[in-house]
Amino acid sequence: MAPPVAEHHRTALGIGEPRPRLSWTTQTAIPGWRQTAYEIEARAPGGAARRTGRVEGAESVLVPWPAQLPPLSSRERREVRVRVWGEGSSPAGGAGSPSGWSPPLAVEAGLLNPGDFAAAMIAPSLPGGADDPERPVLLRGEFRLPAAPVSARLYATAHGLYELELNGTRVGDQALAPGWSSYAHRLRYATYDVTGLLREGDNALGAWLAEGWYRGRIGFQGGVRAFYGTELGLLAQLEVRCADGSEARFLTGEEGWRCAHGPALAAGIYDGERHDARLELPFSTPGFDDSGWHPVHRAERDPATLAAPVGPPVRVTGERPPVRVHTSPTGRTILDFGQNLVGRLRIRPRGPAGTTVTLRHAEVLEDGELCTRPLREAEATDRYTLRGGEGEEWEPRFTFHGFRYAEVTGWPGELRPGDVTARVLHTDMRRTGWFACSEPLLNRLHENVVWSMRGNFLDLPTDCPQRDERLGWTGDLQVFAPTACFLYDCAGMLASWLADLAAEQYPDGTVPLFVPTLEAEAWRPDWAPSWPAAVWGDVAVLTPWTLYERFGDAGVLRAQYPSARAWVELVHSRLDEAGLWRGHRQLGDWLDPAAPPEDPGRAMTDPGLVASAYFAHSARRLADTARVLGEEEDARRYGAMAAAAARAFTGAYLTPKGRLTSDTQTAYALALRFALLPEGARRGAAGRLAELVAGAGHRIATGFAGTPVVCDALAGGGELDTAYRLLLQRACPSWLYPVTQGATTVWERWDSLLPDGRVNPGEMTSFNHYALGAVADWLHRTVAGLAPAAPGYRRIRVAPRPGGGLTYAGARHLTPYGPARAGWRIEGGRLVVEAVVPPGATAEIELPGGERREVGAGTHHVTAAWPAG
Repeated sequence: MAPPVAEHHRTALGIGEPRPRLSWTTQTAIPGWRQTAYEIEARAPGGAARRTGRVEGAESVLVPWPAQLPPLSSRERREVRVRVWGEGSSPAGGAGSPSGWSPPLAVEAGLLNPGDFAAAMIAPSLPGGADDPERPVLLRGEFRLPAAPVSARLYATAHGLYELELNGTRVGDQALAPGWSSYAHRLRYATYDVTGLLREGDNALGAWLAEGWYRGRIGFQGGVRAFYGTELGLLAQLEVRCADGSEARFLTGEEGWRCAHGPALAAGIYDGERHDARLELPFSTPGFDDSGWHPVHRAERDPATLAAPVGPPVRVTGERPPVRVHTSPTGRTILDFGQNLVGRLRIRPRGPAGTTVTLRHAEVLEDGELCTRPLREAEATDRYTLRGGEGEEWEPRFTFHGFRYAEVTGWPGELRPGDVTARVLHTDMRRTGWFACSEPLLNRLHENVVWSMRGNFLDLPTDCPQRDERLGWTGDLQVFAPTACFLYDCAGMLASWLADLAAEQYPDGTVPLFVPTLEAEAWRPDWAPSWPAAVWGDVAVLTPWTLYERFGDAGVLRAQYPSARAWVELVHSRLDEAGLWRGHRQLGDWLDPAAPPEDPGRAMTDPGLVASAYFAHSARRLADTARVLGEEEDARRYGAMAAAAARAFTGAYLTPKGRLTSDTQTAYALALRFALLPEGARRGAAGRLAELVAGAGHRIATGFAGTPVVCDALAGGGELDTAYRLLLQRACPSWLYPVTQGATTVWERWDSLLPDGRVNPGEMTSFNHYALGAVADWLHRTVAGLAPAAPGYRRIRVAPRPGGGLTYAGARHLTPYGPARAGWRIEGGRLVVEAVVPPGATAEIELPGGERREVGAGTHHVTAAWPAG
């Protein structure tokens, strides 16, 4: 057995849940093995173990904290382990005996109560106005320990972005901490184990502090500055137990802290960072002379808003060297990293003091030069001035870029291997899903989806990582969430983002178009304040359900239930006399390829049809949610609401001839996928959808609303061959056209790069957007055939649908119960299907002809005749 998991924490230091739910997986080769009982043990450091005793039951995912064990209090630490019993015999013993104990998970609570925070938020007393970029600041303080440290925890957060140093050594490995949240409601703090960085006697704690999202420029077309506050701030609380039995604390406050500018001259999320190494100081070492530094002052921060994280932080998750270094037509040195990624560059220059190296970033080249026009007003430029001498190494701290190419100017001497390395940044989620098939272009498409998710799941799910935007657009995430939940364990990260969504939801139930939102009076009145928009606002209902479906987490349904209800009730109040949501402003089938580049919302599909379809779908999902939560009266109410909405949809949009009034791919795809048509009309609607797809040359004719569902609608309606022809189309617009153009991430527009090699002239031309990559979920569920049939994959559906000339396909996924796999191959006139079912789960294998069989844990192979050709 692997160590258990507490909530969604695989490393459970400083968690915010006093009674964390526990999950575990069992490894066994016993066919059909199922857990029948379990026992949980919790041990305090140096104390006796407390056990639950044998608990009958098969539950192993998000099991409630046992009533026999006391809840965690602030700072309390327990080592938790589990053992299990199974049917017939155990994984590691004879019949009726338990397994061995799992390795322990160390679970330690953070500061759970506002009163636990004794430190104050401090702000630097330095010149500078809120209307101008603020230069990053250094802060420091010194303290003494009476004896060697035995245990030390540092709790920290900031208004802005921070990095900490103790005695000259960086604390932790987080990047861009504390991230971006709805700061007024939830400011996340981190807990660091710093025992090994302290020593008896004099110690020094230092901090780097920059604007980040809190005070820096955010938003597009100029954006806003200082949206959350005009002052940077740091809150740090160090608590130490010493070898002599004493305890010591060192806190941020007006006394004992000083501030000054340091070597960082500027740092912005969009514009990049400037650093002069000649100004570097050993400011975080004891004895440093800070007599010329400035005082600090107290800043306002309600400790009740400080929250422990529920997901992993942003970290450097990989490195990539350049695959090519070349000279552009204008004589500039350009590095190609072979992959469009998100992160920053680490450089190791050698040269005279005062030499400045400039790094410019872009996703694509045009005419052999960096194409920066898609960045809009983001400079995406870093500058480093050398201190001189050997051993220089620098990487920006407080910015990130979306790029494949970097232009380097001012480099002293020749570039050598290892001089410049791309460092990949994103939320440090565990990879959980993979796909492969016999078509190399599909494999590259899937890899592009993975890289787009990596780049845009940077603390929150953003639309793009490169230009002056990088916002948490709700519609993008809503359509992509099923794919995301297969590829990575993003449950904790998305639960955190949904908490921000609920906090920022308007009193009338309107869901902001992006979260965190920017409701500045002078900023883009066409986008702020938000208005109720279908597809985007439906994230409040549909994404919690996706998390429940994929991770088995009913807790997120409960937490988000008031938000989901508020959205559906708002839309219900806006329906017209016919029971339809029309006549209001909508984004509709955004980025329909037929829409003018300057007006991406002018789609072919009636926006009222899109909105009404989505309302029926969300009302039905809300009824399902209410049923899971035991809210039976609500389940009946929203079920009736959904049924009425479907009837209204049919009455208004289905003609007597079986056509929809919007005779478009998106209209039929939504109607079929959301089950809005009467039984007798579905086959005809699927046939008409197939005709429209064929009439478009099997090219994409759908936008944000239709693209994620069109293949499902075709396959579910008996038009699998058409779905495959659409999937495998290479001409523009199609999923594979960008792949044939060398794309390594998913594009915002189908034609972000035109066939002649020029960059699309439209304002919105990102080369890293995950939304249109939502088709990967269809690859997993239908092409490979692996899908959840019960929450958390406790029951698995293995139902591959071969086609398109593929000879094999497969997907594997680390479910909450363990590794699962579905795969198939065609050989010798036979279809061979493989299913791997983890212990504790069951599966239904369904062959294309309709044959079904039930199987338990283990590896299973099923064959059937398969026609040649």
